[in-house]
Amino acid sequence: MDHLDEISVEELQDALDNVDGKKPTQRLLAAIAYKNGVSQTELAEWYDVQRRTIYSWLKRLDTDESLEQAVSDAYRSGRKRKLSESQQEEFEQTVNESPEEVGIDAPAWTPALAQEFLEETYSVEYSVASCRRLLKEAGLSYQKPRRTAAEAEESDKEEFHDEIKKSERRWTPK
Repeated sequence: MDHLDEISVEELQDALDNVDGKKPTQRLLAAIAYKNGVSQTELAEWYDVQRRTIYSWLKRLDTDESLEQAVSDAYRSGRKRKLSESQQEEFEQTVNESPEEVGIDAPAWTPALAQEFLEETYSVEYSVASCRRLLKEAGLSYQKPRRTAAEAEESDKEEFHDEIKKSERRWTPK
């Protein structure tokens, strides 16, 4: 690669001292190793990436930017949230109480129940997976009912099985 011929190992090591983050560090270490004779194929194996990725990492250094900027990714904001901050806080407070306190006939919050609640309350549509994430962000954790010991009384076993049928799996406050 001709474009690394103009960059010394010392310059790469100086840049390594000035970067933060895993990716920029990996990219500079790969460039240093490459300058020291390690092939792109070997680097791809070391970092468990495609050879093309190593090529891209090295090609990034062929720029007028500083090495620190060249190996760093630009900020990505991501998708805008569907709920405003106040709606998010209100939702989190709501799911930390039982659904019955909100007027919903259910023993506990489930992603499907949260999905329905969000659509009815805030007129926003979320997938079940996103509702699972929202419940986790609200501080709830996924709980499975426990099985009873084999030595338990028969009436206790029946009561337990009835409770499982009613509750299924649920999200509860931590």
